Amino acid sequence: MGAPAGDLSTRDRVTQLLLECRAATAAQLGDALGLSPAAVRRHLDAMLADGDVVAREQTVRGHRGRGRPAKVFLLTDAARSRCGTHHYDNMATAALRWIARTGGSRAVEEFAAEQVAALEARCQAALAGAGDDPMARAEALAAALTAEGYAASASTIASGGQLCQHHCPVAHVAAEFPQLCEAETTVISRLVGTHVQRLATIAHGDGVCTTHIPGPPPAQSGKTVTTVRTDR
Repeated sequence: MGAPAGDLSTRDRVTQLLLECRAATAAQLGDALGLSPAAVRRHLDAMLADGDVVAREQTVRGHRGRGRPAKVFLLTDAARSRCGTHHYDNMATAALRWIARTGGSRAVEEFAAEQVAALEARCQAALAGAGDDPMARAEALAAALTAEGYAASASTIASGGQLCQHHCPVAHVAAEFPQLCEAETTVISRLVGTHVQRLATIAHGDGVCTTHIPGPPPAQSGKTVTTVRTDR
């Protein structure tokens, strides 16, 4: 039985949002669409039944409150393919496979570095007035990446900070060629001005690309600390 036209319209909007942000809860989709979570779940249930979305438990880092974590919804590869998003991905994957066969992994790394070089130059210009503080630079970088289509954000956490990218234009390709993620991480490190660590990537199946920015080491008190062995 076909869905009513109104349902198809809302379903198309849900699909478009999941294309843009990759993963979202029913509440997040409802906020974006101006609908209640229950109304959105009706469409998500239909999309689950049709094999257009999959549901996963939301990853919660740090302390988690009581209750089960909310479910996040992602488009399946079949649904993304019908939207035409994999056409160029498949071509890029085929090209990288050819590069790997003819030039080896080193050639793939060089290609990945060259691909992010232009992005680095544009972001570097956007960070011109950000100063030297890594978190200030991360916030400016998040704004620059958002303008590039990465839907990025930066936040301060207990151990320093983190840069989150909610969209990855090359996720489907990077799933097979992680050199793309590695080249991007190197660029983030240079732009922020300190060592960073990738904790999660969309290409690896996570909902968000998360990069940890370590905070400064704790200030030394100047007191001499004597260590006493107790294992004798």
